[in-house]
Parts: sequence; structure tokens; C-alpha cells
Amino acid sequence: MATHSTLIKPPKSLPHHSPIENVLSLLPLVDIGPDIYTNARPLWHPPGARGIYGGAAIAQCLAAAQATIPKDFTVHSMHCYFVLAGNSEIPILYHVERVRDGKSFITRTVQARQRGKCIFTTTLSFMKENSGGKQTVQHAARMPTDIPPPPALDPNQDFFPSKAGSTIDDRPFESVRVPPTRHKEPSERKLRQWLRARGRISDCPPEVREQEISEGERANKPGDNHQAHLSALAYMSDSYFIGTVARVHNLIRFASRKNIEALLRNFDGDEQERRQMQEYLETIARDEEEENKEFGHAAGQAPDSRAIGMMVSLDHAIFFHNPRAFRADEWMLTEMESPWAGDGRGLVHQRIWSKDGTLIATCVQEGCVRLQQKKESKI
Repeated sequence: MATHSTLIKPPKSLPHHSPIENVLSLLPLVDIGPDIYTNARPLWHPPGARGIYGGAAIAQCLAAAQATIPKDFTVHSMHCYFVLAGNSEIPILYHVERVRDGKSFITRTVQARQRGKCIFTTTLSFMKENSGGKQTVQHAARMPTDIPPPPALDPNQDFFPSKAGSTIDDRPFESVRVPPTRHKEPSERKLRQWLRARGRISDCPPEVREQEISEGERANKPGDNHQAHLSALAYMSDSYFIGTVARVHNLIRFASRKNIEALLRNFDGDEQERRQMQEYLETIARDEEEENKEFGHAAGQAPDSRAIGMMVSLDHAIFFHNPRAFRADEWMLTEMESPWAGDGRGLVHQRIWSKDGTLIATCVQEGCVRLQQKKESKI
């Protein structure tokens, strides 16, 4: 059976839109039914992963839900479940259900479906702007101060140099790893990185077929102004998230040449795609090897010899604390830690601050983390 990554031919990328806006753009399927959207462009399947990058489903579900709410409401939380691995060669349909419209809060659920099956589901809550009252209880975790600052670059300038045929050219965001904290216990280790969307997110919304949207609906299109930054943040929040469990345990995933060769051996793309995949894996391997040396030096031990057999996300929650007080195309600091792992699962907490120290969001993810089991010798 022939497969197509999008229902409609992807529109041309607009020069005034950042890469992440083009990646996350949606198309409304008004001929199929109300509040149904689809991905306008093919979605990324990370090398070695079972399905599409989870951040795409998170972000596009958020964008679809945002298209159905008034402009003075903003998302404050979303709770997501990964049900099935998404296929990058098949279009995704996002079905939005308008659960409740209240005076201060609005609730939406979104199901991402492929071939009639739900692959991802989320419930989102939106709050009316400035409805908390003039007097409020306030506190926030402070951003760490013992870390090197991010590169001092213009928002329109990319940190990574562009290379012809490189996967870096296509990346919608970029990150700079910060040395991890030197704690002995895995539950105490903190992994940090600076990240931001590449280019500059435009002030106008992404392309969503202007001719199919009325003037009254135009203000609520996915990605409208601050909504584009929220969708971008949701997309980036899944970067190296559940992988934190393996990283705090010094488990080798890609640093082994044998592991990379095994992934390349099973790859069925063309030669250019193969080179791109190899470059991507080797970049991750270098970061992983450096990080393992830092952890090993701090703990007085070598990297763990155990190997990951399966690692997939099960659920993902985002709590947006200051949803209108940041730009996703400016450097943000993330700090991840894993308070618990056991029974084939692991839990990771993530905090995200803007460069000026404002706590933007807190994320929580649980995933399936299974080791390769040694075969017992038969007597």
C-alpha cells in the first residue's frame, strides 16, 4: 500500500517564517469536519527511534487546540499520552474536542490519529489572561547560576554553521550542552542545556490556507503570535527528555561504534540520507562520550557496561507558568533530573527558564526504560 506523509502537497516555506514554524504548520480539513487538522509537512523520524519525534505530536496537538480558543486565553497545562509509535510516512489527523468553555478556564482534548487509530492523546487547559486577581501568591525556582552563559548571538543568527547536505540545515532548533553537575548518585545528577528555535519566529501566524479561513477565524489560527512560541517550546521540551534516565546512569547508547554501525546497517534510505543519519548519530555519540567521561570522573567509575534495549516515552506533561513572558527563539536553559527509575520505567523532571531567569515551564515525563537482558546459559 502506497503511503504519503501529508494529505495535501506541502506549501512552500515562507522566508519570513522560522524553520520551526514551517515544521509545525497545520492545515484545517474543513471538508472532512470541524476542528480537524493535519500536518502540512512531513514529520521527523529520529534515527534509531520507533516512530516520529514525540515533540511534533505534542506541539501540533497544542497548535490545533489553540486554533479553537479566544485570543485572551492561554494554555497553562497539557497532559499527554503516547499510545502508538507515529509513522512518518502517513499523514496525522488531529481531532479537537471542545470539552468545556468557561469564563476563566477552557478545556480541550486532542487525539492524533493515523489509519483510524489513536497514536497520541492530550488534554489541555487554558486560562483567561489576568483572571487570577490583582493579589496573588507568587514564588518560583531560581535558575542555576553556576553555569556558562549561552553564545552571545543575534536572534537571527544560527549557532551551528550550515553545511550542504547536513542534517543541521534542517533542524528547527539548536542546543548547547552544559557540563552536568558532579554528583555520585543518579537521582542527584542534573543535566542542563541551552536551547532555542533557529532563526526568528515571525510576528504573523504560520500559513494555514488563508482562502479556507474566514476573517473572524483568522486571529485564532495555530501559532498566532505568542502561540507560535508556545508550540515551539512544546516541540523542544521532548529533546533528550526520557534519555535522561540512561544518561544519569552512564549507560552507553550511541557512543559505541558498534551501536552506530548496527543502526546504519538496518537503514534503508538513500546514500545522502545515510550520510545525514551517520552525522546525526556521531554528533550525539561525541556529546554522550564527553558526558560519560565527566560523570565517570566525578563518580570514580567507568561508563556502565549495560545497554538499553528499549526506551520510549509513555506520557508527557507541561505546566506553562509564564506563557507570554518569553521568546522561544531566544536562549532558554533547561535542567533535567530523574528522581526515580525501576520496574522497567523511569521518571524525569525538567525546568525551563528564559535567559533572564524567568521560570517558563515545568515538564514531567515517564517512559519505558528496559535494559538488554543477558541470556541465561543452559546447563
